[in-house]
Amino acid sequence: QVQLAESGGGLVQIGGSLRLSCARRGEISGTYIMAWFRQAPGKEREFVARITWNLGQTYYHDDVKGRFTVSRDIAKSTLYLQMNSLKPEDAAVYYCAGRRGLGLFTTAANYHDWGQGTQVTVSS
Repeated sequence: QVQLAESGGGLVQIGGSLRLSCARRGEISGTYIMAWFRQAPGKEREFVARITWNLGQTYYHDDVKGRFTVSRDIAKSTLYLQMNSLKPEDAAVYYCAGRRGLGLFTTAANYHDWGQGTQVTVSS
């Protein structure tokens, strides 16, 4: 069974940077994809970025392209999200998620492993 645990959230000023981490416990086999989602109050959980664990292939939501970078450290079994040039609309609870298989997978329903979330607040 895979367990995910996010960390690194906090309060940051507009234009600032923050790096989120997601530690994965439990073995995975075959192709595994990990992703970041976020959910603001009153809104649906939305896709942010995803990476294939073995090959490191990435894909981003248009709203974060050029500002956010998803990466992973295979040896540490840890997923990262480097967030730069943060905007007020980036404020949300950020979740990491995982699933087996190949595909683009940009919907929350596609993922079966989830962390508990970490809050990101962007202030002026």
